[in-house]
Amino acid sequence: MFKLFSARFWDALASIILRNRLAILLLIGLCTLLMTTQWSKMRFTYTEANLLPDDHPVNLKYNDFLEIFGEEGNLIVLGVKDSLLFSVENLNAWNRLSKSFENNPYVETVVTLQDLKKLVKNKQKQQFDFIPFIKDSLRTVEDLGLLKSSLLKDFPFYDNVLFNKDGKAIRSAIFLKKSIVNTAERKTFIVQDLIPKIDAFENRYGIDVRVSGMPYVRTLNSQNIIDEIEIFIIAAILVTSLIFFFFFRSYRATFISMCVVIVGVMWTFGILGFLEYEITVLTALIPPLIIVIGVPNCIFLINKYQHEVNKHGNKAKSLQRVIAKVGNATLMTNATTASGFATFVITQSTLLTEFGTVASLSIMVIFVLCLFIIPIIYSYMPIPREKHLKHLNKHWINKLGDWIEKTVKQKNIAIYIISILLLVVSIIGIYQIKTSGSLLEDMPKNAEFYKDIEFYETEFKGVMPIEILVNTKRKKGVLKPATLEKMNALEALIIDIPELSNPVSVVNLVKYSKQAFYNGNPKYYQLPSAQENGFILSYAKNTSSDVGLLQNYVDSTGQYARITTFIKNSGIDQMDQIEETLNKEIKKLFDQNRYEVSITGKAFLFQKGTNFLIKNLILSLALAILLISLFMAYMFRSFRMIVISLVPNLLPLLITAGVMGYFGVSIKPSTILVFSIAFGISVDDTIHFLAKYRQELMGSRWSIKKSVFAALRETGVSMFYTSIVLFFGFSVFITSNFGGTVALGALISGTLLLAMMANLLLLPVLLLSLERNIANKKVLKEPRLKIIPDKINSIEED
Repeated sequence: MFKLFSARFWDALASIILRNRLAILLLIGLCTLLMTTQWSKMRFTYTEANLLPDDHPVNLKYNDFLEIFGEEGNLIVLGVKDSLLFSVENLNAWNRLSKSFENNPYVETVVTLQDLKKLVKNKQKQQFDFIPFIKDSLRTVEDLGLLKSSLLKDFPFYDNVLFNKDGKAIRSAIFLKKSIVNTAERKTFIVQDLIPKIDAFENRYGIDVRVSGMPYVRTLNSQNIIDEIEIFIIAAILVTSLIFFFFFRSYRATFISMCVVIVGVMWTFGILGFLEYEITVLTALIPPLIIVIGVPNCIFLINKYQHEVNKHGNKAKSLQRVIAKVGNATLMTNATTASGFATFVITQSTLLTEFGTVASLSIMVIFVLCLFIIPIIYSYMPIPREKHLKHLNKHWINKLGDWIEKTVKQKNIAIYIISILLLVVSIIGIYQIKTSGSLLEDMPKNAEFYKDIEFYETEFKGVMPIEILVNTKRKKGVLKPATLEKMNALEALIIDIPELSNPVSVVNLVKYSKQAFYNGNPKYYQLPSAQENGFILSYAKNTSSDVGLLQNYVDSTGQYARITTFIKNSGIDQMDQIEETLNKEIKKLFDQNRYEVSITGKAFLFQKGTNFLIKNLILSLALAILLISLFMAYMFRSFRMIVISLVPNLLPLLITAGVMGYFGVSIKPSTILVFSIAFGISVDDTIHFLAKYRQELMGSRWSIKKSVFAALRETGVSMFYTSIVLFFGFSVFITSNFGGTVALGALISGTLLLAMMANLLLLPVLLLSLERNIANKKVLKEPRLKIIPDKINSIEED
């Protein structure tokens, strides 16, 4: 199989490319056009990222809940904490604003102050009547004062529902139709209907309206992702083109490279559309990633071409050598980079599987595009003039090479000491790393909708739902006194947990019924006794309610009930503790033979997904290391060389992990991604260096020092060039509004910089120190796969 990639293969491929230039360009153009037709299939995500596999038990329980009660995340809340609101005119305007959404085709129901109703005992008809608190509108300030006082003191059923505890914050609830919550229609409602009306209200009355709820947060968060794609692509092109031009001082070379990577981005979007994957916070990063990873390919190819031209002046010969000599090495480095992304496929998470699949495919596509397009375009252009080749003989390049060589020769002990100290300090830091992650943690902190979330956390204890599903295993089992007592005891525990809001369930309605039976006396807001239950139940059966409260919390058979609470933005550790506390109480209260009680909901799903994903990402990192080790074993056929090659690439990962520990950067999906990606990219420099080192050994009759410094001179500055491009390229992600993307950009950039230093300094020192153990034919056997089929000239070549 690997004979396909022998020297003869690359010579033949070079001939095919250069003899069929026009046909190949037309074919690439046609394929690119076909890929653009797939753009229409791209879909922007309208759901939260599901980090769990579809068949995971937690996912299955959540799906069971949805089948019984439907979509839970359909609530949008409008809130105000402003003294201006508490005037008759403004409060009536607020009610009118809320009610204006009632007839919207995307809205199921709206609950405002005007909709709140008293449950009143009707002795004559032996039923409960629903009497509105506000019949038409408030008329006087006294009416407003009485309403607030009555709700806060006399009706605990409405406690923390529309008023908070101190009565200074108020909210209205908009329930979207469950059928549109995960569709584009949700965005249409929020962007075209909700936001314009709220803006108009704020401008007219000078009142700051806070909007939240999962549909609203998800919509604006998705819009942020879409907006950042364009920013990242432009920033990546700008940064990499400036660095490229600084190195080559050629508008032509810069323009050609940017054209190639832009075509690569077009293919990436095409792959996303062809596979019908959603654009998520991760897949949105792939287009700029392809630019950042594609530019080093261009550097290797164009640099080799210019060196060949500078050496003998024959354009055809130069182009043939570019493909034959650099093609194989570039293939292998792109393959290792792609493998770092491809390992995400084993995580079983749809989010990461799609990211890994598209990224790895796009990396191999950009390699092919670079290999084909760059030589063909240069074949149509005049041979580079002397001014285009001046950058090959810069003094600072030679000085950099001299400094690296001098440091490796004279400071080898210092390099070892510094490396060991960094390793020890990093290990100490690693022990300080904590696992974290929350549904809102990586969302843009400066966004207005995030500030709105903080408002609701302060005033109403959050907007992220946790659901407890109670299965009584028998019809009409929910309203049995024993079941209600158990649910009531569980709710008492929930009230005592500071991170959770007051729960809402059928228990609240039953308590309210008893209060109404005793003429609205708030001290009777409690569950009825067995004796009272018969009287109250007879009143409830005769009551015709149009508010639909019961059906939201008890299914039609009376077998299933839900307890809904909301959680503040809490970390994984806190959520684990809350889950443990709740499960302990559930086991204590509910006999498992008679009840099946499970915790579910969006927040709980994310918590379990994060824990699952972190474990699987650690496995994917281990797989990446194993795959690349096997690849290098096949390439060098030496265990010792594998160990030597891994040391300078694993040390930067450990240092990065240590830094995370010291600076309180927790392990979460967005940060653990860094290690597989960085390892797959950084090992490229090691492959280039060791392949050249081995080649020099063969040519210098096993002269170790001569071979190390020859390899260092020839590959060192190339490694520096590409590392600088990657460093600044990944740094563009630091401009993101998403915390996870910022962490990804900063940590990968830093890790790659450390990896460059380790490969330039520590790797040569290791080779020199272990020369007797590795510099022999027994250890350095003939490689199965030749990375450098012939001598490859580098940037420093004359």
